[in-house]
Amino acid sequence: MKQLKLFDITQHIEEQEYLHQMHAKGWKFKHVTFPGIYSFEKVEPETMIYQLDYNPDGLKEKQEYVQMFKDCGWEYIQEFMGYSYFRKAKKEKEDESIFCDEQSRNEMINRVFKGRLVPMLFIFCGCIIPGILTGTLQRNKMILILYIVLFVLYLIIFIQFACFYFKEKDND
Repeated sequence: MKQLKLFDITQHIEEQEYLHQMHAKGWKFKHVTFPGIYSFEKVEPETMIYQLDYNPDGLKEKQEYVQMFKDCGWEYIQEFMGYSYFRKAKKEKEDESIFCDEQSRNEMINRVFKGRLVPMLFIFCGCIIPGILTGTLQRNKMILILYIVLFVLYLIIFIQFACFYFKEKDND
């Protein structure tokens, strides 16, 4: 089975929960491809915990990175857009997170910020704002409308990520 499901950069927890719920319904996550097409295979329903880690640097030494999680009982599934996908069966008195403490969780949030949001800021400041401000776009209304739509989308993403980021920082 395939499903189209979109999650933004601040919704990794919602994505984990989605994968968990699908597995509980008997649909084991196989992989995800762009633009958010999730593939599942039919299995017996069971309680599996899914976790995502954003760590492009860890993937440079992929074998060691994956082995570290495997040693803790996590099954590596795939890497997609910088995120690594892991799962393991839920056991009653066991920590369900791949992060051993708040510091490592915050480090992941900082990696998302640096790896995803900073490049978006460069695009925003280097292309979208100058594109809107230059008079050349005034000649083509469709391009101007496209730039304004991109401007609004980027603002929404920035505000959403800022709210997420500072909320997570306050939870420390």
